[in-house]
Amino acid sequence: ACGLAKGRDLNGGRENVIAVIGDGSLSGGEALEGLDFAAELESNLIIVVNDNDMSIAENHGGLYSNLKLLRETKGEAECNLFRAMGLDYVYVDEGNNIDVLINAFQSVKDSTKPVVVHIKTQKGKGYAPAEKDKESWHYNGPFHIETGEPLEVPQGEDYSDITAKFLLEKMKKDPSVVAITSATPTVLGFTKDKREEAGKQFVDVGIAEEHAVTFAAGMAAGGLKPVVAIYSTFLQRAYDQIIHDVCIGTLPVIFAVDRAGLVGSDGETHQGIFDISYLCSMPNMTVMAPKNGWELRQMLRFAVELNAPVAVRYSRGEAWDGLQDHKQEIALGQAEWICRGQEVAILAVGSMVETAMWVREHLKAEDQKITVVNMRFVKPLDEQVLREIKERHSKVVTLEEGVYNGGFGEAVSAWYEGTPMRVLNITLPDQFIEHGSVTELKKKYGLDPESITKKILSWEDEDRKA
Repeated sequence: ACGLAKGRDLNGGRENVIAVIGDGSLSGGEALEGLDFAAELESNLIIVVNDNDMSIAENHGGLYSNLKLLRETKGEAECNLFRAMGLDYVYVDEGNNIDVLINAFQSVKDSTKPVVVHIKTQKGKGYAPAEKDKESWHYNGPFHIETGEPLEVPQGEDYSDITAKFLLEKMKKDPSVVAITSATPTVLGFTKDKREEAGKQFVDVGIAEEHAVTFAAGMAAGGLKPVVAIYSTFLQRAYDQIIHDVCIGTLPVIFAVDRAGLVGSDGETHQGIFDISYLCSMPNMTVMAPKNGWELRQMLRFAVELNAPVAVRYSRGEAWDGLQDHKQEIALGQAEWICRGQEVAILAVGSMVETAMWVREHLKAEDQKITVVNMRFVKPLDEQVLREIKERHSKVVTLEEGVYNGGFGEAVSAWYEGTPMRVLNITLPDQFIEHGSVTELKKKYGLDPESITKKILSWEDEDRKA
């Protein structure tokens, strides 16, 4: 908004520039930087702060005591965060009243100085279940409007629930283990009761991913074992902190990268398709991905004891319960052979192991017996497995729920460069992926079993014709 206002001023415009932000987002570094700079514009900028006294869960941070004071005094308190930053200020106590809002906006329209319109609202207003349980209803899938009950109830364990159970068990045995999140405690499966159970070993820093990572680095430097749980798409905000505060010092911070890959209905801003690329670019970082719920537990256990930076990326939602008879112990940089075949080997990462097994069944119908390897580690690559495959196969297919550039497939292709090995990389395209269910998006972008099977058969046909 500051940039839009500056651009308008330089272009000689007179339109109103309006920024809208929730109170939960005010804890973010970028929001505070923008507020700090806004007064210097000395021209029209209207900042609407929707204050419902909630982030995704409860708010965290010192500035919220001032917001509370402003609500209690209806904006009359002498101590005022926004005025201290040089901004004009208007308080609206009845923020859910449309007529009152219109009057407030008319009063600041065409203002000649940056002004904050601080609006007190009620989260979930108008729908009783949401008013009663604000945290659970911050986000919800399709539901019965009469009761608030979900249309579809998950049948198996959720990856987040698995993470929470593991961490709570580990915390009881090891007081140095601390779970950290940035306003999304359900990433860890930490509902209110679990947060109370964890006590001081659970920390929510609010919407402040950069601080969460540096905070964890400080803990690790002090001998603790911090586990930072952040959505894949939000962890991007802390790229610099992961490099400078964690990886340079090889500090033992564990990153639980939730919602890695396609996330469906959250839309293009939330698709977790870049974490493999940005995490693998960092020296001293280990990157892992589990095939199922059992393996997630083992990877978290391994990560906590590794004594180095490590990221465990896993999908949103229900954990796959397949391949329960494959329980090879986790060892640094070692992949897991699932089944051995001939000619074609599929190297799959995380969620794509399940897909690989479906592809194997489809290819069986075409009289092809293929190899499937659960790579487990995206970094470091299991070079021994890559060498064995080169000795026994002529073709490799890589599967990952991420982009090619900087990804797993690119690393495998680079490793085989200069050899006779043929490599087919099946990845997401170099673009932002739109809203849609995971099933729909996988089909559209060719990551479903049927599409992958067709690609492999077509690829082999091209080879035979050549």
